[in-house]
Amino acid sequence: MAWTKYQLFLAGLMLITGSINTLSAKWADMFMIEGCGASQAHSFQHPFLQAVGMFLGEFSCLAAFYLLQCRIRGRTDSSVEPQQSFNALLFLPPALCDMTGTSVMYVALNMTSASSFQMLRGSVIIFTGLLSVAFLGRKLLPSQWLGILATIAGLVIVGLADLMSKHDDQHKLSDVITGDLLIIMAQVVVSIQMVLEEKFIYKHNVHPLRAVGTEGLFGFVILTVLLVPMYYIPAGAFSGNPRGVLEDALYAFCQMGRQPLIIVALLGNSSSIAFFNFAGVSVTKEMSATTRMVLDSLRTVVIWAISLALGWETFHPLQILGFFVLLTGTALYNGLHQPLLAHLPWRRPLAEDRERESLLGGSRTPINEDS
Repeated sequence: MAWTKYQLFLAGLMLITGSINTLSAKWADMFMIEGCGASQAHSFQHPFLQAVGMFLGEFSCLAAFYLLQCRIRGRTDSSVEPQQSFNALLFLPPALCDMTGTSVMYVALNMTSASSFQMLRGSVIIFTGLLSVAFLGRKLLPSQWLGILATIAGLVIVGLADLMSKHDDQHKLSDVITGDLLIIMAQVVVSIQMVLEEKFIYKHNVHPLRAVGTEGLFGFVILTVLLVPMYYIPAGAFSGNPRGVLEDALYAFCQMGRQPLIIVALLGNSSSIAFFNFAGVSVTKEMSATTRMVLDSLRTVVIWAISLALGWETFHPLQILGFFVLLTGTALYNGLHQPLLAHLPWRRPLAEDRERESLLGGSRTPINEDS
């Protein structure tokens, strides 16, 4: 069945904004400028401030939700189902997980390449699958277990590619290894977030845009407050500012004043996450969860290609193999192989039944996949 112009627009919007989200964050990290009173230039390493901007973008999804409600008010074919009353504090635990995972991933992005960052985030299905079995009582299909094993193999290959690649002064081997490990560790927190959302939030029939916006509100407020103690907490080698503290927001604003392009990069990161979440929700509704997973995988290719074209990283053949193994694992886990099996006469009914299987094996997709 051919896609409509609107569906093509949604698919393109999701692919473009999802790629911009990672690339803009990496672009901001690459600026070398002086701050107020600094004797030498420093790179813009402010992961927690960047996370605040990302949560501001998520928070804007609440505005999109209420605008959507106003648009469809009075229509009988409402795309926003009636909402049950619920306690907004239900979003606090997953918001804390989102805040922790996002902050750790922004720290890791300072240490490794954008393509490896995006590829290694695929490890989330390993921990989500295991946690869904332990805490949600799910039974994974043989193809899902195979997908988890393929994902582990893909992570090993991507890690080897990083070890064997050439490293510059900005990305030393020790930094790359640390960054890769931090990304994988962050996926444990993200998987806990997804399981919490599945267990406590989905049963309340909360619209995904409203869920993303509410989590963004909690994350924005809490992390903004935490910037104050972070200004005084020593961070040692993990600090990227002259004072050696966990986060120096004042120094970051000084750097932004000296290099306005950093503001452009941060605005691109904040706005892209909002459009990406809106497009992702719309793609799931207008097409399928399977299409959303395919587009999210294509995003990795776009990020990798642009990073190579801009000279941000060097090409290594193992990355191609690692990407395809990771893609195979994602496809097997999410049932993307079922349309291919549908061409086999004896498998067609089974394939159609499982085509829309989501990341957690149910009928819904995770509320927030990008943060």
